Order: sequence, then structure tokens, then C-alpha cells
Amino acid sequence: MLVGIVVFPGSNCDRDLEVAFRAAGADVTMIWHKETSLPKGLDMIGVPGGFSFGDYLRCGAIAAQSPICRAVVDHAKAGGYVLGVCNGFQILTETGLLPGALLRNANLKYICKTIPLTVENTDSAYTSGYSQGEQVMFPIAHHDGNYTADADTVARLEGDGRVAFRYADNPNGSTADIAGIFSQNRHVLGMMPHPERAADAQHGGTDGQALFRAVVGAMQHA
Repeated sequence: MLVGIVVFPGSNCDRDLEVAFRAAGADVTMIWHKETSLPKGLDMIGVPGGFSFGDYLRCGAIAAQSPICRAVVDHAKAGGYVLGVCNGFQILTETGLLPGALLRNANLKYICKTIPLTVENTDSAYTSGYSQGEQVMFPIAHHDGNYTADADTVARLEGDGRVAFRYADNPNGSTADIAGIFSQNRHVLGMMPHPERAADAQHGGTDGQALFRAVVGAMQHA
């Protein structure tokens, strides 16, 4: 399995994502944001956390206009897999691959801590390694993680089983405690918490390992 991780100016979790995917058995290649095409044989794309372009204008808005994002959108629309974490989630909403927006935290403060999440749906390549309703601990590190969508959008997400993770104790004001959502076909996952920062016991937790092992395993047996 080959994973391509997009790197923007300001990305700071690209290497963490690389290490987590490699530990799960994937081959990884890094893709600079000015590239216009994806490497041949790519199975999946990772859009990492960080502060792309310094979060100027609006988080993820400038990154979404980078040349490579056109290829990322085409990859997803063709049924390819894409994982966006934190700033990556923001970028996926800015490209239109996922609905809603990530706004300023309700308390107007940057939050950096490990928090409990509830696994809402295990019917996906990403979450099949968990149990329905299982509580996991993932770090968060964001200033603009308040997931916001109108009532109709939230109703569709809920009705279609597209809420992947929910905050057990909402830290940022996100609508319906939503921490991560799927695309319609569940091949695209965007989430604010960092599973790649919970994939090594020496870093304080391993609850994220199941996500990477599950999706790599699904790709290898596809």
C-alpha cells in the first residue's frame, strides 16, 4: 500500500503521519503542495495537521487552492481514500470534499490536550478496528476546531451514519459534539483530533494505532 502525504508550508504533523502509516505497514511518499499530479500507484492520501500558510485568511483556505489539491479532489471523487487531520480536516472542508466548516473555538482559546472520544461508526476502513461506542483518547491541538454546519447538513450526516467520532466532553463548541466525519462513500475522513499522536506508547498512548492498522489492512486486501 502506498500513501502520499501532502506537505504545505506550515505543516507540522506530516512526519508524525508518515511514522504512523509506516508503523502500520504502508509505504509512504511525501508530496509537495506545488506538485500538479499524484505519484503513480497511490492508494491513499494523508493531509496532515499544522498551520498551512500560517493560517492566514482562513484556516486551510489558502492550502485548498494549492495545485496538488486539484489532484486530491480528483482522487477522492474517483473513489480514492483521503485522511485529513486537524488542519487537514479544515482543508478538506475548504475544498468541498467534506461539508461544514471549522470555526474559532467557542472559548476563543487554543486548546492542546488529550481528550476522550466516542467511536460513532465502525462501518468504514478507518474505524473497523474499534468497537461501536468505544471510548478512545486522542490529543487535540487547535484554535479553530469548532465544527459548524447547518441543521439540514447535520441531520444528513447523522442519518447517513457519517459521524465517525464524537467528543465525549466537547472542548470547542462543535455542533452535536462532532469530532470527525466521513464523505458519503466513507472513503474520506476528516477529524480534528490527532490519531497519529496516539500511535506510539512512548508518546503517551496507542489508541490511534487501530485506525492506521485498519485502513492499511483494508487497502492491502482490497
